[in-house]
Amino acid sequence: QVRLVESGGGLVQPGGSLRLSCVASGRIFSIADMGWYRQAPGKERELVAIVSSGRGTNYAQSVNGRFTISRGNDKKTVNLQMNSLKPEDTAVYYCNAATAYPTINFWGQGTQVTVSS
Repeated sequence: QVRLVESGGGLVQPGGSLRLSCVASGRIFSIADMGWYRQAPGKERELVAIVSSGRGTNYAQSVNGRFTISRGNDKKTVNLQMNSLKPEDTAVYYCNAATAYPTINFWGQGTQVTVSS
C-alpha cells in the first residue's frame, strides 16, 4: 500500500501562484509514476501533469507553460508549481502514485484550489 498526503491548496487571485506538495509513505519503492489530477464541479477528473520513471514529464495542454511538476530525489515527494493561475484552474487537486506490473493507482485525499478575485 501507498499513502499520499497533499498540502498547499488555497484561495488565490487570478494571475497568482500556488505550490502543491505530496508526500508518499508505505511501499514507495514500488512507485513508477507520480502525478497530479484535478476535478472541477460537474466535470470528470483529468490529468494535470505526470512525471514518469524514465519517460520524463507530461502536461495537460491547458496548463503547459504555466505549471511545473517535479519529483524529489527521494522519490517519495512530488510538487506542482502553478503560476499564472486562471479561474478555470479552480478544482480539487489529487495526488496520484502508480505502480507498474501490475498497475495500481493510489490517490491522496485532495486539496482545494480556488482562483477568484
